[in-house]
Formats: sequence, structure tokens, C-alpha cells
Amino acid sequence: MAAEGGGKEMNEIKTQFTTREGLYKLLSHSEYSRPNRVPFNSQGSNPVRVSFVNVNDQSGNGDRLCFNVGRELYFYIYKGVRKAADLSKPIDKRIYKGTQPTCHDFNHLTATAESVSLLVGFSAGQVQLIDPIKKETSKLFNEERLIDKSRVTCVKWVPGSESLFLVAHSSGNMYLYNVEHTCGTTAPHYQLLKQGESFTVHTCKSKSTRNPLLKWTVGEGALNEFAFSPDGKFLACVSQDGFLRVFNFDSVELHGTMKSYFGGLLCVCWSPDGKYIVTGGEDDLVTVWSFVDCRVIARGHGHKSWVSVVAFDPYTTSVEESDPMEFSGSDEDFQDLHFGRDRANSTQSRLSKRNSTDSRPVSVTYRFGSVGQDTQLCLWDLTEDILFPHQPLSRARTHTNVMNATSPPAGSGGTNPGSNGNSITTPGNSVPPPLPRSNSLPHSAVSNAGSKSSVMDGAIASGVSKFATLSLHDRKERHHEKDHKRNHSMGHISSKSSDKLNLVTKTKTDPAKTLGTPLCPRMEDVPLLEPLICKKIAHERLTVLIFLEDCIVTACQEGFICTWARPGKV
Repeated sequence: MAAEGGGKEMNEIKTQFTTREGLYKLLSHSEYSRPNRVPFNSQGSNPVRVSFVNVNDQSGNGDRLCFNVGRELYFYIYKGVRKAADLSKPIDKRIYKGTQPTCHDFNHLTATAESVSLLVGFSAGQVQLIDPIKKETSKLFNEERLIDKSRVTCVKWVPGSESLFLVAHSSGNMYLYNVEHTCGTTAPHYQLLKQGESFTVHTCKSKSTRNPLLKWTVGEGALNEFAFSPDGKFLACVSQDGFLRVFNFDSVELHGTMKSYFGGLLCVCWSPDGKYIVTGGEDDLVTVWSFVDCRVIARGHGHKSWVSVVAFDPYTTSVEESDPMEFSGSDEDFQDLHFGRDRANSTQSRLSKRNSTDSRPVSVTYRFGSVGQDTQLCLWDLTEDILFPHQPLSRARTHTNVMNATSPPAGSGGTNPGSNGNSITTPGNSVPPPLPRSNSLPHSAVSNAGSKSSVMDGAIASGVSKFATLSLHDRKERHHEKDHKRNHSMGHISSKSSDKLNLVTKTKTDPAKTLGTPLCPRMEDVPLLEPLICKKIAHERLTVLIFLEDCIVTACQEGFICTWARPGKV
């Protein structure tokens, strides 16, 4: 991605960025790290991870954070945007020998100012339960490594439970534990409970109840991450074999699957209403999958290397009730995009109304983010025209037209690879056939709409750039015209990477033959999102992205945890 000024600015690390909500600012005094602030030499060590918990103490400063760096684990009071970080006084610090912490998770149900339950997974396969406030005795699970000898990749408390937790390993196995039970002194014996397409679930066979309660074997290769749906009923798993698999957790049924474009999937997250899942991985793409329809609805291209974390921003996911045909180009429609606490809390209930049969349609925009090994942070908007493409003339299209009339030409300083003039396709091709001809937009309009929101301000930035991330090419048409395809880049992917992608499409023979099937549609068969912003924010690969109410938290492999204040929150 070219930096605004090109040249040497390419390697400059950004300390602020602007979206339609306003300016996000890096707070240098709120940086957490090891007390000596020395960059950690991360060669061969496990990713730095960050976990948060709120202990609801009376002072109003109840946030606590835990992070691992190499062999060390730290537990601090998190002061966020309010006060500078005091690194000289960690509440707890642990250094491990012979094994390294790889991941951790707090139990939010049981957390108090006097006691928190923190699970920590390790590179040699063990899981430890500790209380960094009480610092009392801890419990160790899989201590003798009789259950699994491979690295713990993900550990999470089961939502709504004070005692059950789930642990995934690089062996591709997942185990359900109860903190009250022991692990026994011998290797567990298993009994088949359920078998399905590329997964099996076993129960532990023993006279007295012992851990693990269940053993899941999912896909091939490492199970890289899992995430529970917001209601806790479903479990999304991503594996090194490139598959997303979504299970009903209680009934142990497979709900749906998806395959990456190529390579392993590394990360997964759910939208706040549980309707969409986003994955990231070794194909450098973010992929949006509909939980209800069990299909890929969009891909996002902005990263230049593997995507390590994806996360939805529940505080910027906006829902507004409105009649789509009333849009007059005025700014008022978008006043409530700049919402605070009150809107955020009602987001979930309003999202659930989105598919109800009200006479007034509800317009929705989901915001999510991703960070990658390319040291870049990308923010993405998922908007009406992607979510509901069958609507004849949605508000989104109206905006896109307005935007084309008011936005500067695509080449005027956007930071996206597609914003150089020569990637604009000839106006001859129009938008996909389902639209009546008169409503279709010429390609140049769409390419302009794709130009970065950083080049817009005022009314346009607040409203119109909400839809500035879509490329609505009729790529099907181009697919049949090979010469045409050769002369144009794939719209919003810069020509270099597009050649690479086209090459991959032609030469890669997928053993599972999934490309071009609903499991893994071709690039030209699903909309391609452009990032709202894509900024280099670190020297080392990024491993953490967490959206909090007044800030965004990121961390890199050097062990620096950064706080980005949201607009108006400094």
C-alpha cells in the first residue's frame, strides 16, 4: 500500500488515522510492555497475546490486562485512555521454565476485585488455572501431558459457565475440561460419541468423572483458533487445513463449513449479533461468511501477508431505521453514526430486528478490523449492498452515486492499491445483471467509490464513505473475456498481486477440488471489499486486536501493547 506521500514514508509507522467517526490517536503514555520497555527479541517465540477482564471495583478503574511475552506473563491494572501506564507495579508477574505461555482467558462471570480466574495455555500442552490477584495455589491440567503433548493454540471458558473450559491444540484436538475434576494418573480411555464429516467427538471412559470430559478431533493439522457465538450455542473453529467448521456446541452437530482461498486459516470471530463470521489466514484475505446461509458473502483484500487476528467492533457497528427511498443527500440521515455508549448497548437488540417484518427497513453497517504479519491494521465496513444484494435499488447505491459526484478522482491521494488511475476499468461494463440497466453504475463510478475515506471529509466522510468499501464489478463478464482480463487488474487488487492471484487460480490444483464450489467460490464470484483504512502501525508482526468502548488495543511481537483512543476520547 502506497503511503500518502509515497517514497520514504512507506516505512513510517502511523500514530493516528481518520475514519468517518473521526480521528483515532495512539496514546504513547498508555503503552504496556515488560517493565524495562526493551523490545522483545521474538525469534521463535509464541505470539504475544492480550486478555482483558473488568473486576467491577468501586474506584471505576476495574479493567485488568494480562499479556505474555516469551517466557513471561504479566498482569496489570489497565488505565486505558485515562491515565499513563505504570509499568513498575505489575499486580502479578510470572516467569516459566521449560515451556512458554501461548494463550490465556479470564472468566468474566466470576471476576471480582479480590479474585479472578485466569486460564493459561502452554507450548508443551499444559493448561494452568491461576488467580493473579490472590496469587494462591493454582491448578495444572494435562500436567503429565498424558492427554495431549502438543502446543495449546487457544483456551477459552465456556460462555455462561464458572467451571467448564475448552482447549485447542496444534494436534488438531480440542478438549473440554471441568476445573473441579482431576486429570487422572493414566492416559484417558475414550468412547466414540459422534462422528461426522472430518470430525469425531469422544467421551472419556472411566469409573469416576475425570478430565477431559470430551475430546474433539477436527479436520487435519493444527486447530489454530476457535470462537463461541455471542449466545454461546455455536462454536466456530479454524484449522491449518484451510477449513472453517461451525458446530452446534451442545448437540455436537456440524452446522456448516467453508474453505480458505488457499493455505491455513489462522483466526476467526463472530459479528455481535451472531449472523456473520469473519476469518483470516495464509491467503492474506479476510473472508465474511453468513451463518444463516452458510456461504461466503464477501472477501477483503488489503493485507500483504498472513492475517493473524480478526475482530468485530461492536461500538461502531451501527443500525438505523429508515426508509431507503427518502434519502436526499442530506447530512441529517447520518447524525446518529456518531454515537456513544447508549447506541452501542442497543446495537444487539436493534440488529436482531434487522430481519423482522417491520414496515420500516433497518439499515446496518458492521465494522470489523484485522491485523497481520505485514504489521498493518485494516478496518473494514460491511454494508447493505453486500449483505442484501438482491434489493432492487438500495440506499447504498444511491450513496455510491452521490459519492461519485462529490468525491475526488480515485487517483488523488488515496492509500489503496486500487486507487491508481490505470486500475479503473472501462465504463463499458456495468453492474451485475440482477439490476435493471438504468440503475447500474459504470465501473469508474464504483472505482471512485472505492477510493479511500482518507481523502474525504465533512458530510461526505460522515455519511457517504460508509459505503466506500465496495467493489461491485461485474467480474463474471470479465471472466469470459480472457483478453480483457489480461489488460485490467482485478479492480481493487493492485496489478502485481492480481497477476499472482490469477496465476494461483490457474495453476493451483486443490486436492479437495473445492475452488469454484460454494465451499470456496472463485474470486470473481463474490464481492471484494476494500479496507476503509490500512496503516502500518508496528515494526514487528501484529498479534492482537481488541475493540474496547473508548479505545482500540493492538500489540506486536516485540511485546508492546498499544492503546488507540477513539475519536473524542482522549
